[in-house]
Amino acid sequence: MLMAHPAGLTDLIAQYEALQALRAGEGEPQAQQRLADLSYTLCVATGTRDVDAALIAARHQLPGARVQDDSVITAGAAWGKTGRDVPAAGRG
Repeated sequence: MLMAHPAGLTDLIAQYEALQALRAGEGEPQAQQRLADLSYTLCVATGTRDVDAALIAARHQLPGARVQDDSVITAGAAWGKTGRDVPAAGRG
């Protein structure tokens, strides 16, 4: 399995979290599209189908990652049932 470079994952996580903090999902269409693109890219880079699982998987691939630093993830999130799945248009 291919793994994304840690620097790339760090950048993707930072961009995603910045847009989330700015509530980009509720803003301009360009910001919404960028958030969807980042979600898709994180999922592809980590082999997941849900952005929450992708963020956890990405953090696990970073140097110095520790299991106890993760937020709790529900079984639904692990199986892509959070309502934040990768948009179908981005699965192409």
